Amino acid sequence: MADRSALITGVTGQDGSYLAELLVSKGYKVYGLVRRLSSPNMSHLKGIRDAIEILDGDLMDQTSLQQAVKAADPTEIYNLAAQSFVAASFSQPVLTGEVTALGAVRMLEAARAHAPTARFYQAASSEMFGHVEREPQDELTRFHPRSPYGVAKVYAYWACVNYREAYGMFVSNGILFNHESERRGIEFVTRKISDGVARIVTGHAKHLTLGNLDARRDWGYAPDYVEFMWRTLQHQVPDDFVGATGESHTVREFVAAAFHEAGIDAWEPFVRTDDRFKRPSEVYNLRGDPSKAAQRLGWKATTRFDELVRTMVRADLARYGRT
Repeated sequence: MADRSALITGVTGQDGSYLAELLVSKGYKVYGLVRRLSSPNMSHLKGIRDAIEILDGDLMDQTSLQQAVKAADPTEIYNLAAQSFVAASFSQPVLTGEVTALGAVRMLEAARAHAPTARFYQAASSEMFGHVEREPQDELTRFHPRSPYGVAKVYAYWACVNYREAYGMFVSNGILFNHESERRGIEFVTRKISDGVARIVTGHAKHLTLGNLDARRDWGYAPDYVEFMWRTLQHQVPDDFVGATGESHTVREFVAAAFHEAGIDAWEPFVRTDDRFKRPSEVYNLRGDPSKAAQRLGWKATTRFDELVRTMVRADLARYGRT
């Protein structure tokens, strides 16, 4: 196992940090790609910082990616970095395309030049399905993205298929449905809810303002999903897999469960809606079918919805001093 090495883009984020922990525990030499900032946020990596090597790189800069791949000489590459906030993709569509779509191609090119035998994992997204025609969604469901982010992820997905077919590279797409945790960015709706509930309960806020409460999502727990990523690259052949729980819940259900965990059942007076937080084109009913991953990878999500909400709310309550 000691000869296994991995390069992770987006290593400081939710998924990247959990994946780095998993791979370190499996004996990998782990390299993490980080954009050069005056003070990069390494808080998610504090438990393993000494066990991984950080490399400078930017998905918008081909040269830096070539140098990083050459330096790491990885046996596995996990491309998790992206402009991944859907709402921001509407206000920054060109940047989203440069990072999320073309960034994946730049990584593929770097791998093709300097690590052609490395196994390559691309973080695809359920947002590619968008306006769905059938439920649940599986690997054969037609893509109809409803945001610049979803469009960019579709481009990256097909680029990966093309590199697999054109160059014989081991490239796999993981079409992951929403997966959350206490490390989720505060701008994402699930973390906005858990943090907002904690702020209300501890007296730091009076209300929580959200957008569409009726959107349905398939929510899982991020540590389960990095296991999926690893298993995808251990499969004997490159392929594309859906990672999901197979259940969907509305934002309203998430809100109710979060307030219930904090001891409030009559939550409606604390929640407001504002059209500013609604998408120009909404995605309503995402629910994945993980059957293929279960059959071929032996993977299934183990953390259920209520446990996910409980974990996130308790973590945010602790941040505000309530145990």
